[in-house]
Amino acid sequence: MTDEQRMADHWWWRPGWRVGRRGYAWHLTFRDAADVHRLAAVYRQGLAGLTELDPVPDASLHLTMQQVGFVDEVTDEQVKLMVEAATRRLAALPAFDLELDRPVITREAVRWDPVPAAPVVAVRLAIRQAMAEVWPEAPGREGGFVPHVSIAYSNAAVPYSAVATALALIDAPPARVRVEKADLIVIHRDRRMYEWTDHTAV
Repeated sequence: MTDEQRMADHWWWRPGWRVGRRGYAWHLTFRDAADVHRLAAVYRQGLAGLTELDPVPDASLHLTMQQVGFVDEVTDEQVKLMVEAATRRLAALPAFDLELDRPVITREAVRWDPVPAAPVVAVRLAIRQAMAEVWPEAPGREGGFVPHVSIAYSNAAVPYSAVATALALIDAPPARVRVEKADLIVIHRDRRMYEWTDHTAV
């Protein structure tokens, strides 16, 4: 890595998003995952000297699964039918364990890529199939999905090497978490942070 390789500001406004607008999304959330919180705390402390990184608090730790649509563009009936279809499909999938170990640096985030990935991909596929029962197709690509959990988002052009140096000094055993549900949430990013209210756990 060289100092010429830099992260970019994560908080640019994606198409359609603005302050005050809310969207439906399916995520795996970790609000009650004590071991994930333990590991996240170690990394938040280790990265604290980099002001170009915004650490993710425990309440906002999540594994992004599938966007649905903006609240003002999705009807209550569509949500109801989607949840019913997802409930039926996800009931056929077993619960599973994930492990989070060493994070990686990407263009806009420092993140864990949990293992194994296959059970997460199966949950996402079931959700997309449920959505396809309501809409002609689910938004976003089916292929190329990489399950990840971000521990910090970049807010400026910080060198990869500076982040890598800080990460190299962190030593902590991996975290394990049991995944038994997927969460439909109503999410926003008004305050340079992902925050949400829970809608339905399936």
